[in-house]
Amino acid sequence: MPLFIRDDDVTAMAEKLAKLTKVSKTDAVRAALRHELERTRSSVPLRERLAKIHERAAEIGLPNPAFDMKAYTDEMWGDA
Repeated sequence: MPLFIRDDDVTAMAEKLAKLTKVSKTDAVRAALRHELERTRSSVPLRERLAKIHERAAEIGLPNPAFDMKAYTDEMWGDA
């Protein structure tokens, strides 16, 4: 879905950043948004980020100790 910027100040800032970084306005906006997302993510405390990772890992569960990776890959490649 396209992003339409209808604010003259925002357009001017995008143009200024594009000119300073010698990229297109699209690339300037992409970089600015990427930097802001990273800044926002890094503001979440490590403890909270790790808690989410632990929750996801618990949902996945432990690996099956009886799983035979060699048999599985042999079957995929038709070596069985």
